[in-house]
Amino acid sequence: MSEPAKSWGSSYRLVAAEKWKAKSAAMGRAVTEALVEYARPTAGMQVLDVASGTGEPAISLGERVGPAGHVSGLDLSADLLEIATRRAQQRGLGNVSFHQGDAHKLPFANETFDLATCRFGVMFFADVKQALRELHRVLKPGARACFAAWGPFEQPYWQSTMGLVVKHVGGPALAPGGEDPFRFASPGSLSNSLRAAGFSAVEQGIEKLAWGWPGDPAELWEYARSVSVPFRALLDRVPAEKWPAINAEVISAVSKYADDEGVHFQAEVVMASAKKS
Repeated sequence: MSEPAKSWGSSYRLVAAEKWKAKSAAMGRAVTEALVEYARPTAGMQVLDVASGTGEPAISLGERVGPAGHVSGLDLSADLLEIATRRAQQRGLGNVSFHQGDAHKLPFANETFDLATCRFGVMFFADVKQALRELHRVLKPGARACFAAWGPFEQPYWQSTMGLVVKHVGGPALAPGGEDPFRFASPGSLSNSLRAAGFSAVEQGIEKLAWGWPGDPAELWEYARSVSVPFRALLDRVPAEKWPAINAEVISAVSKYADDEGVHFQAEVVMASAKKS
């Protein structure tokens, strides 16, 4: 990722990533699986996964490309990549490796990869055109780059959580000029960036995918507060006396999507792909 390592590697996020790694993986599983299917990996491919974080979809891709293939996962945070490395080892995957690095200056040679993926990372690149040009550089001619990005803020998961915080405290949900998970929610916006970086055969659409938490609403809200770095400024400006009312309202709203097995949202996710000519 290109976001500052200070924010994405901060201690509270690392603790949360370790504490919730199994449930977080379950929550994002449908998006991971959709991106992997969308990317169409085949045996023997050399794949780059940018902004791998704690390991997905790199690990799933490693299972698909088999021992003759290889997946290189890249992220700014060495601490998150330690979690990713352990997860790959636990799955017995010797064909997946993780590398600390910046998407704006990829540590790989020209025309190295048959496929590239990026799950919930492209929105945070400080210079999207530069990062996408780097991705274009390391792909072989004819190779595809495939992305999953958040759709609009106006969808049930976000409106039931951070949207209710905004209702109570006012002001913007996100810090002006800061990290924006919804940067590519507008139709065609990611496509335009891909074309500007030299890609062709660009496609973009919205998919509705399961976004479920295998636990209770209060636990989901604790997790969301812990890992939602772009909303840190919003959460930090909540007066202490307002938290009880906010927590109660969020848990009530999230409970509408819950049953005995967990919380079940549907997420609107932007899926986009492009090809290096």
